[in-house]
Amino acid sequence: MTGELPRLIGAQICLHAAMAGMRLGAPLLALQQGYSAAAVGVLIALFALTQVFLALPAGRFADRHGLKRPLVLSVAAASVGPALAAVWPVFPMLCLAALMTGGATGAAVIALQRHVGRAASNPVQLKKVFSWLAIAPAVANFLGPFVAGLLIDHAGRSPADLPGFRISFVVLALLPLAGWLFARTTQELPRAPPPADGHKPRAWDLLQQPMFRRLLFVNWLQSSSWDVHAFLLPVLGHERGLGASVIGSILGAFAIAAALIRIMLPLLAARASERSVIATSSVVTALVFAVYPFLSSAPAMGVCSVVLGLALGAVQPMVMSMLHQITPHARHGEALGLRLMTINASSVAMPLLFGSIGALVGISGVFWLIGGVVALGTRAVWGLKLPAHDQSL
Repeated sequence: MTGELPRLIGAQICLHAAMAGMRLGAPLLALQQGYSAAAVGVLIALFALTQVFLALPAGRFADRHGLKRPLVLSVAAASVGPALAAVWPVFPMLCLAALMTGGATGAAVIALQRHVGRAASNPVQLKKVFSWLAIAPAVANFLGPFVAGLLIDHAGRSPADLPGFRISFVVLALLPLAGWLFARTTQELPRAPPPADGHKPRAWDLLQQPMFRRLLFVNWLQSSSWDVHAFLLPVLGHERGLGASVIGSILGAFAIAAALIRIMLPLLAARASERSVIATSSVVTALVFAVYPFLSSAPAMGVCSVVLGLALGAVQPMVMSMLHQITPHARHGEALGLRLMTINASSVAMPLLFGSIGALVGISGVFWLIGGVVALGTRAVWGLKLPAHDQSL
């Protein structure tokens, strides 16, 4: 697994960067063509919408076929979407590209996470491999927009002209193909045997497991906290009179902290249990949300952003490790699909809910409300229990 992991990380970076680049370029082109902010909002939502509906089928497909077949289909979709947008740079095609790149990235992530989880030989290694794999989205979310923005501004005859957008989309279409070059030599793992009773598995069977439900709830709390911060910090910063660049820097500090903690986690994997890391994150998140509304200066908000990034950035690898230990081997893909479907549905719905609540109780009230919910949810974290094992999976 050690030799394969860097190549799989590279594959995920390439696929995710294609989506992240399109998420920058497509809305910019739509705005340039005169579409309204509401239309652009719909376009951006399409990147996550496909993952809500495709996550569970993609997980089942990965359970049946392993890594390479889902990855090939994801690479094809992630390449064709931007290529079509390059050939026909019109709004309907931009929407199709958003659907294709978003869905492809979600399906690829499920297949990759399933593969590295099954390849891990013990719980400590599970935490390590998922910590390394979790770095890929952070790198991709920088690489994709950076490449797209650079090409849009400088590849055409003038900044942000149509040829610049087209060249950007072509380069983004090539990134997933590069990802396949990284992953194509990966060895498939033996297929997990189906249930001995011949029972056809259903998602409801997984949801009936108390530990799986509890883990999904805990993951939803942490994911919602991430969304709250991304959605409400700009509003809070605007109320405090901070400029756009300052607010962007505060959000950037959060992203850097989340990436740094994931680099450090492999070194701590043998010393900290999944439950203790998630519980500590919940307590820290609740405290930060309680303090945030009292802050007015950019440095103080930056410190809170860094602390929150460290807390929330540590959660995903721990959740992934626990998920692989509490679900049957033959259904890891389906479990990953349910998790991805849950957090993407939350990402689509929560901003609407936060906005409505904020209109009633104010932005500070939303911070305190979510902080209180996270604090109460800490009790659910302590209820998480892993099955007994002998250090082998």
